[in-house]
Amino acid sequence: MAENESVIAELDTTTPRGSLAIRLRDAVQERWAADIQAVALCGSMAHGDDTDSSDVNLVVVTYRPRTGPRPTRRRVDGIPVDLRVVSAEDGLVQARVLTSCWPLEADAFITTLPMDDPRGWFKTRREAHLNLLAEARPMEFTGLARQNWAVASSAHARAVRLTQWYDTDAALILMADARLHAALVAGFLTRTYFRNVADAVKHTGVAAADMQELGAILKYQAEELTARGRPVDGRLAALFD
Repeated sequence: MAENESVIAELDTTTPRGSLAIRLRDAVQERWAADIQAVALCGSMAHGDDTDSSDVNLVVVTYRPRTGPRPTRRRVDGIPVDLRVVSAEDGLVQARVLTSCWPLEADAFITTLPMDDPRGWFKTRREAHLNLLAEARPMEFTGLARQNWAVASSAHARAVRLTQWYDTDAALILMADARLHAALVAGFLTRTYFRNVADAVKHTGVAAADMQELGAILKYQAEELTARGRPVDGRLAALFD
């Protein structure tokens, strides 16, 4: 199969990751020729700043659900591979919906490197997601921020209790969860999306926050959510707002 010239211009196929990406594309297109509509890279390779430790994140778009290869994660020739598979219709539906994980999902919608996309599906998906963001009301973002705040606050409270019981290993796990969801709150409040979990906690300043510091961050976020009309506590009837 002739390699798409635009891909060759942007993808360094002389590296082990670039070479593997081409081989993966060719393999899925050869085996599921009738099922595949488009193939692209996302993640660091799509951004063009991948390193020797980077994954190959390949997105395969099928014409119909439950066709093509199975999604999987494993190593190939020593390189981590994340193979994602989505039908064309389902992929567009996902791009048009805000979820509580939006700050970690948006990058894959917005930044891709198409390796074979004759119908421009990845461009269509990107435009669909950008239109969603342009039309979304502020209360949608703050509502999802509040959901993440509840998870972060609960994890933080349990971590505090476990520390008092000298169960520091479990407390560390819960603190990591609390930091991540506090980072997602910040992402929603500022309409900022992140490349991955590490990027989220680093760029929101919670990566190194200890228990007391994270408690102060969560307190500030609660006050900000209240100011924006999404208080984190309230009467029973407010649960369904």
